[in-house]
Amino acid sequence: MSTTSQHFNKFQEVSSRTLQVGIGLLVSILTLGTAGYYYIENLSLLDSVYMTVITVSTVGFKEVGHDFSPHGKIFTIGLIIMSLGSLAYVGSNMARFIFDGELANYIKTYRVDKKIEKLVNHVIIVGYGRNGEQAAMELEENGVEFVILDKRDNVISRIRENPNLLYIKGDATHEEVLEQAGVNRARALIATTPNDADNVFVVLTARSMNPGLTVISRASELESQMKLKRAGATNVIMPERIGGQRMAKLVHQPDVVEFIEYILLQKTKDVSLEEVSCKNLAQHFVGKSIGDLKVRERTGANIVGIKISGARYVFNPDPQMILSRNDQLFVLGNREQIQKLRDVMESKEG
Repeated sequence: MSTTSQHFNKFQEVSSRTLQVGIGLLVSILTLGTAGYYYIENLSLLDSVYMTVITVSTVGFKEVGHDFSPHGKIFTIGLIIMSLGSLAYVGSNMARFIFDGELANYIKTYRVDKKIEKLVNHVIIVGYGRNGEQAAMELEENGVEFVILDKRDNVISRIRENPNLLYIKGDATHEEVLEQAGVNRARALIATTPNDADNVFVVLTARSMNPGLTVISRASELESQMKLKRAGATNVIMPERIGGQRMAKLVHQPDVVEFIEYILLQKTKDVSLEEVSCKNLAQHFVGKSIGDLKVRERTGANIVGIKISGARYVFNPDPQMILSRNDQLFVLGNREQIQKLRDVMESKEG
């Protein structure tokens, strides 16, 4: 069930329950009031109903027939207190529902779900712990649209504090939740939950729903790495292992580590390492060498690696290496230089 449906059902449940209680109290008060005036003051049935209505509504019209007896006055006082108490009960229930944020959450979730329905080529992040939050920050800074899936109430409350985040409250191991997140339209899924069994199930389910999906999963245990690969994960990341390797390298290769982090992690306009796809390579460059692009001369960027036809990696490729539209270039330069390279590669002019 979608988050919007959950909120809507709760809204309907509270509203329906409050309405039923309100109607029940109103009927009971009208019945009791009519019977009271009928027997205590010996009024006719119509006059009894009339007196009950003007008393409950507190409009202040004059008593009918004659002045009330002491018993009638006491009964009227009790009827007024009872009607005010009933009104306060119904009103407080509705007010509590509104001011506790449930109605606001319903409205916000409805808007979020409508945005999610329009997403295409986005990323799904399963779990919003430390790894999931870091992944979300990286995607947001690079302008990549994403949806967060998490089933924990406290996490969803924290996500709602950021109006820019799209989220779904639900269990990502269920197909209907992944379907609501648009897994069939997504480009990638990142599974970051600390439970390897959950990650395996999420990867397996997502892969079956979208065979072309890029699936990246976290693993806590070494033996889970192969299970996730067999389940369909494109890449498996072990944060603890990476952290240990980084600490060791900082001992014997500190400058190398800092240099790579400067390129990959620092938010700077001076340098960036990016992938540049050759799928839109201009026809006159197809079958030509890397040297024919004259990358350094035309753009100032540097090609430091290439992935040939999605299979083999070549670092520091030879300028005579022939290009095809199935290749992927790894380019070092600032953003302007890399964009200029893309323009050159797609230009129809030689």
